Amino acid sequence: MAKDTSSVKTTRSLDDYVLLGRSGLRVSPLCLGTTTFGEQWGIGTNKEEAKKIFDLYYEKGGNFFDTANTYNLGESERFLGDYVSDKRSDVVIATKYTTNETSMIPNKKLNPNFGGNHRKSLVENLDESLKRLNMSYVDILYVHAFEYRTPIEEIMRSLDDVVRSGKVLYIAVSDVPSWALSRSNTIAELRGWSPFIGLQSRYNLLDRSLEFDLQPACAELDVGILPWGIVAEGFLTGKYTRESIANLKTNNYRGQSVTSHAKDEKNWEILDEVIAISKEIGRSPVQVAMNWTQQKPGITSSLIAARSATQLEENLKSLEFKLTPEQMKRLDDVSKPTGREILFPYSFMDKLNFGFGKNIQVPSKFEPIATTYNYGSLY
Repeated sequence: MAKDTSSVKTTRSLDDYVLLGRSGLRVSPLCLGTTTFGEQWGIGTNKEEAKKIFDLYYEKGGNFFDTANTYNLGESERFLGDYVSDKRSDVVIATKYTTNETSMIPNKKLNPNFGGNHRKSLVENLDESLKRLNMSYVDILYVHAFEYRTPIEEIMRSLDDVVRSGKVLYIAVSDVPSWALSRSNTIAELRGWSPFIGLQSRYNLLDRSLEFDLQPACAELDVGILPWGIVAEGFLTGKYTRESIANLKTNNYRGQSVTSHAKDEKNWEILDEVIAISKEIGRSPVQVAMNWTQQKPGITSSLIAARSATQLEENLKSLEFKLTPEQMKRLDDVSKPTGREILFPYSFMDKLNFGFGKNIQVPSKFEPIATTYNYGSLY
């Protein structure tokens, strides 16, 4: 294959704001995740270094910050609250409830109702988050994960109540199956409650499962997608090799995940293509992987995190260019799910298309799923 040494010269900035889902809320095209604000989990940084990361993002026009009630056992919210105390109206603050902080503290008695999607968990955790943030409201409150125990009607009614109270302006959801997302917003629409305007979900070149159900659901419901894990815990940065991976420490989530990724030869083939394109266009592998994600259908604002200002600067450069259609296709092809990765009914799509006409126009919002995964010949 002849090398493509060009990339589309399209420069974006953090202050090229985008609308989040079916709302008028303006957010930056990259959202600064703050899991690294604090040192309680052993993967973050101290308050001074976290402030440098915050300042760099904010000074470049970034306005979108993501945290959660349990990140670094509350340090993340406390740090962030201090940093934005004199600029509250300039920023969009998103936090989350659902996970149970008492389960993370050694020798502390578990409070079974402090976690979960239910009303008691919501009310108590939101109040605690507002205290740590030193705010009277948050812009976005996420359901951190769907936990299959609380009725959806209770979740949506409880969330609508905190919106009406003024403590929350918008609601969103993270790590939820497509059927629950669809039912939640449909119920909200029918009953005049606040709907989810955003979805956080895992998405990267190694894991494209979002494309099967969640992306079409978001397209139908007009929900903005905010992907996390976009560089696969660092695997797609190019800093790991087949040789060095053997010495990687696996005593934390990142190390365990990278080791797991390394076991699949297809993942190395994807990384090889990322590195090849990065060399052709003079960009780093992490910038190429991030740029691919940012161009995919439905993506509103990708979540990024950093342990230093230098690392954040590298991530922000992913906005300075745009991969060409040919480069996007190369990455699409090498990472395309195949065989058993494609579940029914998507594996049957080609046969279904044959039954009602393959040349019939598909609505643009459904083209990614209706025209990409045509593997009927496998069955």
